[in-house]
Amino acid sequence: MAFTEIKHPLIIDKLTRMRKTETSSKDFRENLSEISQLMVYEIFRDLKLESVDIETPVSKTTGYTINQPVVLVPILRAGIGMLDGIQKLVPTARIAHIGLYRDEETLETHQYFAKTTKDIDKSYVIVVDPMLATGGSACKAIDIVKQWGAKEIKFVCLVAVEPGIKRLQEQHPDVEIYAASKDEKLNGKGYIVPGLGDAGDRIFGTK
Repeated sequence: MAFTEIKHPLIIDKLTRMRKTETSSKDFRENLSEISQLMVYEIFRDLKLESVDIETPVSKTTGYTINQPVVLVPILRAGIGMLDGIQKLVPTARIAHIGLYRDEETLETHQYFAKTTKDIDKSYVIVVDPMLATGGSACKAIDIVKQWGAKEIKFVCLVAVEPGIKRLQEQHPDVEIYAASKDEKLNGKGYIVPGLGDAGDRIFGTK
């Protein structure tokens, strides 16, 4: 499926602020939330609508409302930072959780937590994580949501690189990928260059 880089002056400006080493955790979180919110318009372009009869102060007419449940699936822990911005525009979305960690030596992905929500098989499912680096965490998370029965799945991140994009497309060709930026490369430790650093540490102020 397609890879979409969502380019917009507001997103580019906020992402530049996030990249800076001196940016505080507070400002990092705020910009992450705001970028996530700005990306919503493109990510949810395919949501199903149904017609409804309504009455305005002037006349009767036909309107359209969303009739498809939405499930957001953050990859813990950094994915949590993207929820607030999305939920501001999609407040009825339910939240599932997947906890993964990457072995810093082998770069292998390991699961430590997973909690689904009802009707995920009928839902528009958005898996979120700020970074798409090697693709291990994204592929593992999507493996899990497919085991839960999810059929319509999108993966959303802030920053992606070609190795992660390619791996995700090869393992899950039915999943659309959205990013705010396609960065240059991975370094020897599997970190995105220029990237953001460790998104989880920068969100939560940890090391």
